Parts: sequence; structure tokens; C-alpha cells
Amino acid sequence: MAKPKAARRTLDSYTVKHINKTVRAGDCVLMRPSDSGKPSYVAKIERIEADSRGSNVKVNVRWYYRPEESIGGRRQFHGSKEVFLSDHHDVQSADTIEAKCTVHTFKSYTKLDAVGNDDFFCRFEYNSSTGAFNPDRVAVYCKCEMPYNPDDLMVQCEGCSDWFHPACIDMNAEEAKRLDHFFCEGCSSEGQKKLQNSHTASKHPDTKVDTKRRRR
Repeated sequence: MAKPKAARRTLDSYTVKHINKTVRAGDCVLMRPSDSGKPSYVAKIERIEADSRGSNVKVNVRWYYRPEESIGGRRQFHGSKEVFLSDHHDVQSADTIEAKCTVHTFKSYTKLDAVGNDDFFCRFEYNSSTGAFNPDRVAVYCKCEMPYNPDDLMVQCEGCSDWFHPACIDMNAEEAKRLDHFFCEGCSSEGQKKLQNSHTASKHPDTKVDTKRRRR
């Protein structure tokens, strides 16, 4: 007769001793890869289980894929800290957890003052079997019509509010950083008129001119 499978119980939390961090379901973590030459795997903990004695702790995880791990590979618009929430579920030893991390929404990531080693962002869900993404399309910007990469410097047109890569408008990064105003080719004539009017109006003591640099 086959030996009955030992009962396992769900834990609310577990302290990973070698990093002295407590993890819970819903936390995102970095996990040790099978190949030491690869970066840590990024995962979301869905459940923590242990045997009846509270040992042999396992974590049920949902993997985040890095762009280079996807079927289509890394593309120009993928950020260096971008990951995709996949449909790939797995069970791993809790001892393979290397650190806790944060996977931000795309919007919250772009508002960070500084990006740490444990900061990532996700804007797509990924089907590991078909290579399909959800959503299957996102907003595009610039003349090159590429999705936004938060690692890239972009300047915003004050006329149409579109964002542009400096290289796509024949400008280098240092020139872009020095801009006080920018109007794209399609808005340049109207933009010059607006600037002339604003300079004239600025002579009036009650009128303020917005000269903030519009860039990311």
C-alpha cells in the first residue's frame, strides 16, 4: 500500500532566516536561479506551506518574466527593470528566496525619485505558452511611434503634448536638458506665435510665464 501523503498546512507568514526577512502571500521576492550566471528570478508569492512540524517550507509562486525570457525577446521600449506577470505557477523551497522586492505599476514606477536594486515595474501580463501579452497594445509616442521606455530621456511638445526622443528630433541629450520650451515640427509655427505672445505679455507685472522644462 502506498504511503499516505503527509498533510501540509498554510502559513500566514514565514521568516527567511538567511536574509532575516518575513514574507507573506502577496509579497514579491527575488529567488535564486538554477544558473549562477543569471540574474535572480522575480516571483509573486501566492501561498506558503509547511509540513505538520512547521518545517520543509515551500512557497507557491507566480513567476514574472524578464523581457529576454519571453518568446519575442527584449525590445527597444522595454525598460531595464521591466518584468511581465506570467501564467507560469510553480512551487519552490522558501530557502531559495534571496530578497524581497517591489514590482510597481508602470505609473507609480515613473514617479519614483530613485530606483533601487529591488524596484521593478510591470505593465503587461504574459502568456508563457503563446507569447501573447495583455494588454496587447499600449500608447505610443514620438515620430518613431514606440511605447514609452522610462529609462529614456524624452521631451514634451508644448503644443500637442506628445513626447519625443531627442535623437528623433535631431538633438542630443545635453541639448534636450537645456530646453526651456519645445514645439515639434507640426506645432512649431503656432508655438512660435505663442512664445512671442507670452514674451509680450510678460512685460505686464501681473502676468507670469511658465518656463519649466518639460521632460522626463
